[in-house]
Amino acid sequence: MPNSTNPNSNFAMAPRGTGPTVSRDERWVAETETEDVLTRDQLLPDSAPIGMWGNAWKQLRRRPLFWVASTIIVLTVLVALFPGLFSQADPRAADLHNSLAQARSGHPFGFTLQGYDVYARTVYGARASVLTGLLTTIFVTILGVIIGSVAGYLGGWVDAILSRLTDIMFAIPLLLAGIVLMQMFSVRNTFTVVFVLSIFGWPQMARVVRSAVLSTKNNDYVAASRALGLSKAGILFRHILPNCLASIIVMATTSLGIYIVAEATLSYLGIGLPPTVVSWGNDISTAQSTLRVAPSNLFYPATALALTVLGFILLGDTLKDALDPKERTR
Repeated sequence: MPNSTNPNSNFAMAPRGTGPTVSRDERWVAETETEDVLTRDQLLPDSAPIGMWGNAWKQLRRRPLFWVASTIIVLTVLVALFPGLFSQADPRAADLHNSLAQARSGHPFGFTLQGYDVYARTVYGARASVLTGLLTTIFVTILGVIIGSVAGYLGGWVDAILSRLTDIMFAIPLLLAGIVLMQMFSVRNTFTVVFVLSIFGWPQMARVVRSAVLSTKNNDYVAASRALGLSKAGILFRHILPNCLASIIVMATTSLGIYIVAEATLSYLGIGLPPTVVSWGNDISTAQSTLRVAPSNLFYPATALALTVLGFILLGDTLKDALDPKERTR
């Protein structure tokens, strides 16, 4: 028979009809373990972190302007890549018998003074305009990222020289410089326009990248990478620039629309793409001579140009709002 006074006994004397009594320590351990398991199971599904791009997508999909801008851009890109799917007419085929003819079946926008199909030229004009803007944006982004990141990360006299150079180039108006410089080229094509716009278009991107690098390079993870002996180039490309990617994307998206307008302006003035190239700028320039008798010849390419630029600017604005840290914390 167990001794009820034995201190080492795990059971105490209990009244008849009841089971063995669990000690106070065992009950405390069991309750603690159960509570830990329940708490862990409850918290794990809600504790999964959402990254910057996940938060950005969460913000974007709730914005109607994002879907409007995306629809415009996707449609424009499809038209530029596959114009034959949208028009069967030859944009370079001129027939004076159709001079200023009204719209009819298969030619919904009518004809120009030279007998060109306005609809076909509006469709095929997207390729040259979008291609020029896209190539310019790529070169401007590469140049601006290199200059801005080097200036912001190295600092000192390197930053002083590159910043003053950026300020000088930024003070020169893009279109005015393009007009003057394009006069120096006897041969004008897409790459000439891209070259001229890229020379004077990079300062804004360089400023944005430099500012982003300056705000990132003093973070703790950068200091830790430096303490581990990682090279300056490794720190810049592996840790700093990836965290500046949001600012670069927003700036590039907005700039793309600006460069499309710049190309159209140069072509309108007759110093951009050659007249043999089907582009919105050339079509607007040609249509001004018949503006009173056939305003639709100007309306359609100008509307296509305006909608495309509007789409890229709206997309840039919505991306800026979605990638803004202040917006992500709301």
